[in-house]
Amino acid sequence: MVSVPEPWRLKEKPGREVEAVVFDAYGTLLDVHSAVARHADRLGEMADDFSREWRVKQLEYSWVRSLTGPSRHQDFWACTVDALRFVCARHGVTNESFMAELLDAYRLLSPYPEVPAMLRAIRAKGAQAAVLSNGSPMMLADAFGQAGLSTQIDALLSVEAVGVFKPDRRVYALAERRLGLPAARMMFVSANPWDTQAALAAGFRCVRVNRTDAPDEYGLAAAGVPSLPDLAGLPELLH
Repeated sequence: MVSVPEPWRLKEKPGREVEAVVFDAYGTLLDVHSAVARHADRLGEMADDFSREWRVKQLEYSWVRSLTGPSRHQDFWACTVDALRFVCARHGVTNESFMAELLDAYRLLSPYPEVPAMLRAIRAKGAQAAVLSNGSPMMLADAFGQAGLSTQIDALLSVEAVGVFKPDRRVYALAERRLGLPAARMMFVSANPWDTQAALAAGFRCVRVNRTDAPDEYGLAAAGVPSLPDLAGLPELLH
């Protein structure tokens, strides 16, 4: 049973209060470490550090490009490629064909095992399921298509529609505009605390996915944001 803090709990009154559940993609629905995991035997004992550093650099490049202005914007795929090249150079990986294999694997990241059933349950309750992601349209179409999840998602929303990365406020406004709902009638779900904090500031009801039992950040717990160990229990919050 999911424990929901009282400040967040849905009030009992006619009509559905949450009409759409908006998910982050990378690290929330899709396992960002599954690309390296498929080739872990070729990287040996540095595989875990390699994967973590790739993710950190990917996000760093997205934030710096946002902060330095529209003329510096490149899509998330470019950030992903540049981050991989940096991490490969740092770890002495020089095989270009291996880098290409890693990038191919990143385009087809594995969803977490509970995701398909969870999405079906969300939509069975009458709520829309949407994705709001830094990923480029190509990245999102490839990942969700190969995972067989496209039919369970009502909208795949990429930041490329606004030309800036999360946590810029314009990204979260995109979900309101495209889904035709105010933020207060949507639930935003992310495994990234900084993403959760930004969505909360934009007026969404938020849920944090905390797969590693990491400490609270950004005062999310005090703000009444539920924290789940995975997505299996999420549909309970729509009762």
